[in-house]
Amino acid sequence: MDIVQDAMLKLARHYAGAPAHELPLLFQRIMQNTIRDFYRRTRVRRLVFTLFSALVPRKEEDDTPDLLETLDVAADEIHLDPQAWLMRKEVATLIDASLALLPARQREAFLLRYWEGLDVAGTAKVMGCSEGSVKTHCSRANHTLAAILSQKGVTL
Repeated sequence: MDIVQDAMLKLARHYAGAPAHELPLLFQRIMQNTIRDFYRRTRVRRLVFTLFSALVPRKEEDDTPDLLETLDVAADEIHLDPQAWLMRKEVATLIDASLALLPARQREAFLLRYWEGLDVAGTAKVMGCSEGSVKTHCSRANHTLAAILSQKGVTL
């Protein structure tokens, strides 16, 4: 669904009973927030998948590996490109250590949203909290992870 359709649905869902003269301003605000959400989500996904894409083994496999478990890469990959293997292992170790530093609720929200691919509502349901809490936990986790990784020399 594109951004404009998403904004229109939000307007219709939340402000169906609003007076007609208020709708243009409401739509403008909803549209601005929807655009910000889209670019924020895109930026985070790009960062996460860029970092995690360095961890996936290069050889073609039928099943998708668990990215944090790729620290135990097959020994034959070491001989193919030792420098790339070492770099993947170091980045994976940094990400794993950084995730461990997050508070439990932030780590849970982050992993459910960006690792498992759940939406905000699904994550809130799993965590047993409000959607606003999920957004807060994810935002704090993103900022903390970015700060930790940049301090350790991982360029974003």
